[in-house]
Amino acid sequence: MNPNVIPVSSLTPQHNLPALSTLKNEKKSLLLGQERVVDAFTLLTKTAHQHMYLADLAGIDREAFIDALVSAQDDRACQLLIGSNDNNKPSFQWIDEQDFNKTDEKKPVIFSHKRQSYAYLSGNIKRSDLIGRILSSGDHTLDTNNLDKVQYQAGALAQCHTVFICADSLWKREGMWELLLTILAAKTYQIHSQLPHVPLNCKIVLVGSSTLYSICWTEERQFSTHFPLLGEMNYELDLTSHSEAEYGNWLASVAALNKVSLSQSALAPLFQYSARLADHQRRLSLLSSQIGQLLSQAIAYSGDSEVSATNLAYALTRYQLRHNASETLSAQNFDDKFINLPTEGERVGQINGLTVLETVEYAYGEPARITASVHYGDGEVADIERKSELGGNIHAKGMMILSSCLYRIFGKDAPLHLNANIVFEQSYQEIDGDSASLAEYCSLISAITEKPINQSIAATGAIDQFGQVQAIGGVNEKIEGFFNLCERRGLTGNQGVIIPRSNTQQLNLSTKLVAAIEAGQFSLFQIEHIDEAVELLMKVTAGVADENNDFPKGSLYGMVQSRLANLAGYTDEESTFFEKLLRKMKFFS
Repeated sequence: MNPNVIPVSSLTPQHNLPALSTLKNEKKSLLLGQERVVDAFTLLTKTAHQHMYLADLAGIDREAFIDALVSAQDDRACQLLIGSNDNNKPSFQWIDEQDFNKTDEKKPVIFSHKRQSYAYLSGNIKRSDLIGRILSSGDHTLDTNNLDKVQYQAGALAQCHTVFICADSLWKREGMWELLLTILAAKTYQIHSQLPHVPLNCKIVLVGSSTLYSICWTEERQFSTHFPLLGEMNYELDLTSHSEAEYGNWLASVAALNKVSLSQSALAPLFQYSARLADHQRRLSLLSSQIGQLLSQAIAYSGDSEVSATNLAYALTRYQLRHNASETLSAQNFDDKFINLPTEGERVGQINGLTVLETVEYAYGEPARITASVHYGDGEVADIERKSELGGNIHAKGMMILSSCLYRIFGKDAPLHLNANIVFEQSYQEIDGDSASLAEYCSLISAITEKPINQSIAATGAIDQFGQVQAIGGVNEKIEGFFNLCERRGLTGNQGVIIPRSNTQQLNLSTKLVAAIEAGQFSLFQIEHIDEAVELLMKVTAGVADENNDFPKGSLYGMVQSRLANLAGYTDEESTFFEKLLRKMKFFS
């Protein structure tokens, strides 16, 4: 068996699915894989005057996560805000409710009860949301002598032990941001100018993106002083550290949040979908909001009381239908032959590369025809995409590495007397990334040797200066993009895709693609070095250099050396006596 062929068992993740009856719907399950956050929050409850920044992610149900985080901690004692005017010195202080002595002759005024574990503030946050406000003092003038007549509507700082605040909402309102920093610096706040300051007796947790955290840390001098604790959320779970059973509990909890029940058959597609989101066979997504939305959509489409595998498959199909307008138009252009991309036969200096097109919420693969041409020159490998300002910086870097790799193999002892031009044909938008450098190298070798490339096989991979093939992004979308084109044209059994071996752990392919591979209608190849790729595509041994850095004449690299020697005008040192005599006779004639 060809060692480069990827076995069917490696095309999708393999999971040990738990039994549905063993799964538990518990709030703490939503904290799965979030050890960093739990540690920071636990430390928050045990330190004085240290507050926390929770760096969360889009796609995570923020409020449900906050609720689970607080619920995992021990309940804190209810407290009272007491106002007193002893010795004509008005003050506020916090005491535990259990320590309040109701039998004292001189009863202090209870201003507020702190009984809530937490509050989450977002949107148009006002001063009163934090501090509260005075409703009325009756017919009396507001001062420290009639505290018992003051009606106070407490804000989050007085009501809650922990106040979670949306960092984006606060950052956009400069006045509120400054107010919070002032309160944290003074460790007190003032309900009214005529009243004494209230001691700050709660913890603040800002919730926002990691990017905003970096901005605040850099631009706001006091930020690092007040928010030394960072809890950064994970967006995926590593199955080398956690079990499928734990993730099953997490799924059950997410389903309960969305008022959905699961069937046993739903677990396999949910695990596979989650692994696809995480882009790894041994990792699973923790994007609770995104998975919860899919479950709700599956129930809405089916009308069933619980989600099954069939419901999920249909919901995913409809999701693709709603988001694939650009992909459909692209497929029509290929089908109408507006885009010239052969998937059969052989061509010199031409190969099918693979690209990924991404929108904010959707990604799909699209093959691209890459061509190379060579001529006598000074050794420049020109990137037409870069020269036309359609190539990004990373793509330009990939081309430079390709040139370096070529010089390492064939230019150790003498300069290369050829120029090459490489281009993505019929590409009219910016191209970036180095994942096409393997395909570009193969097309260049084909152009030099004039050995044709099999057009039924597409290739993707990045290369280093030593010819090692490195991992690329979007491997599943790239494979499926080329497969879909071949399927529409008719599968022949000769079509396939070459990918880096390091990307096999990310494979999570569609059911129909796996079935086609299992039936021998399509193939996937894994490689580690550029030599494996050129041998697969051109059916010629690459060759191994001897101690003089010469490759065997019949090998592919031997042909490259021969072509380079011809371009340089080198004479053949192995000419026979008669060949030399004929050349002399021709010279003197």
